[in-house]
Amino acid sequence: MPLLRAGLIAGIVVAAALYPLVAVTGIGAKATAHAVEQKTNILKTALPAETSYVYAPDGKTVLTMFYEEYRQYTKIENMSPNIQQAIVAAEDNRFYQHHGVDPKGVARAFVSNARSGGVSQGASTLTMQYVRMALRDSATTPREVQEATQQTSLRKVKEMRMALDIEKHLSKDQILERYLNSAYFGHRAYGIYAAAQIFFSKTPATLTPVEAATLAGLVKSPSEYDPITSDQKDATGRRNYVLDNMARLGYLSPDAAAAAKGQPIKLKLTTPPNDCAAIDGGHRSWGFYCDYLKNWWSAQPAFGENRLERMDKLRRGGYRIVLALDPKTQAAAEKNVGAKDNTGSPFANGIVVAEPGTGRIKAMAVNRNYSLDLAENPNSSNPEAGPKVKANYPNTVAPLLGGGSLPGYQAGSTFKMFPMLAALNAGMPLSTAYDSPYTYKSAVYDGWAPSNASGAMTGRQTMWSGFGKSVNTYFIQLEEKIGADAGVAAGRAAGPALADRRGQGQASPAKAKKWGAFTLGVSDATPLEMANAYAAIAADGRYCEAIPVNAIMNRDGNAGHLLHRRRGQREIAKPRCRQVVNADAARAATDAARCPTGDTRPRELWGWSTADSVRGTVGARSPARRVRPTAPGRRGSSATRRSWRRRASSPTRTIRSTRWATGSRRSR
Repeated sequence: MPLLRAGLIAGIVVAAALYPLVAVTGIGAKATAHAVEQKTNILKTALPAETSYVYAPDGKTVLTMFYEEYRQYTKIENMSPNIQQAIVAAEDNRFYQHHGVDPKGVARAFVSNARSGGVSQGASTLTMQYVRMALRDSATTPREVQEATQQTSLRKVKEMRMALDIEKHLSKDQILERYLNSAYFGHRAYGIYAAAQIFFSKTPATLTPVEAATLAGLVKSPSEYDPITSDQKDATGRRNYVLDNMARLGYLSPDAAAAAKGQPIKLKLTTPPNDCAAIDGGHRSWGFYCDYLKNWWSAQPAFGENRLERMDKLRRGGYRIVLALDPKTQAAAEKNVGAKDNTGSPFANGIVVAEPGTGRIKAMAVNRNYSLDLAENPNSSNPEAGPKVKANYPNTVAPLLGGGSLPGYQAGSTFKMFPMLAALNAGMPLSTAYDSPYTYKSAVYDGWAPSNASGAMTGRQTMWSGFGKSVNTYFIQLEEKIGADAGVAAGRAAGPALADRRGQGQASPAKAKKWGAFTLGVSDATPLEMANAYAAIAADGRYCEAIPVNAIMNRDGNAGHLLHRRRGQREIAKPRCRQVVNADAARAATDAARCPTGDTRPRELWGWSTADSVRGTVGARSPARRVRPTAPGRRGSSATRRSWRRRASSPTRTIRSTRWATGSRRSR
């Protein structure tokens, strides 16, 4: 017995004196000095991964989140003293007495481990644990992760050395704040905010002693002390251990601790949404818009060098993202495509609404449910897909409206806008007329002979009536006059939507002159691309990149990432616009675009139009008197110029020019 006691005393003395010394100047210092110095600099400012939130346009309603680790960084002043005290009682009773490494704790662990012949007790302080978590969270390679977490003496030495250094630069409250925001509590709860939400549906500021002790007890072993999946016996025992320590440290009175120990663990669970499929039932159709946001984000160089880095930023960067989507416009779009009651159709009917002058996308609606569950979908009718492949209706997450990897579809007569725009830009007036037979054989395009959809289109047509009735043979003749390549160039100027996705090189300079079918819309495009191209024309020829957000804020509340431009920087959420089409030509084309809905005088349209039925839907109306725009390049009268300025700012024109591109694509 005297020999054993002497051995324990000697062990305590040696451990207490030796371990801190080693951590600073002893074994392995030569091998680790550079790494320690490098990592310490990171630890001084490193923040853990944080959840990004996606808000409705009101900036208050949370639609969904993106995260790998559900976490919201919380300042210590917004944490209840109960959780601060409970974590000290659970993990490091002498936190406020030591300087990063606790000699008494090291000695105690040394004795305990010597007795057990293994590792029965650790000696890690809260500061050392924070060092380990910060090294893990800031690791950029698998090797760095392994080095931060491996159970070796060398790692422990590094930890001790860095803990001593960290306490020279951070206060105890700063270390405790970072620790509580980094710790894992189980059930994907990283940090105290997530833990309070998931287990008790409350904020850290309102945690009671019982709740705080329960959460603090989880850090040691989230699975062993889990109060959700276990019978709560182990969780209650661990909680009571923490409460006893809180009483011993003077944080609770003995009576308060005893009363708390007599209470059961009462949970109020919350499952935080993650990604687009988690948007709640009231806004499930918004999942397609959310998916567009992800694809847009992944294409922005401001968020990283490649798609992987950019998506990592989205899931770990703690952004606050306010969508540009307009709820009223979205509701109207959903109603018109049958998003609520026509989801069983194999034809994907979609609407995209783009705002002229900003490029902000105000609505994306399709007659589909945004869902990963394809179990009830019929099998695909595509023979190349295989017998067990499901079709993408009624449930799908495919980006049918654009913004993803799907190629789109032939947009048809909406492409007639682009040769008309080129003709106007060349100085041809809207009154340019051609006799337009039912079938027209083109000498320019090697005898190609397209026909109209109806014999009723036969006759003399102008740009107004040709566009209003969608007369193929009129636009072939117009295209012959200006050159098909000019139409292709005008389309590409209005938006990069018109690349030759079929891989035949038709849009190349060598072939574009003979691409007569371009005006009939044989090139693939998506509703998103077409809506944005038309928005550029409605904005007096000013093209704006499509954008799904009104604002992006960093975790510190400042404006989100910046785009680097030749002349400085610009917030990534701001419109990115440039003049691409002559303003007079764009205004004239906008005037002709009133004709398909019959929103013009009969003399110009000559009797009828192709889409009278949607006139009420898009809100078009014919003004009592309209001043016709001058041809491009002509100055015109001051009255004419004033008229166009007034119309450019009028709500009526905004409604007309924000008309959506619609289309159907069979889902297979």
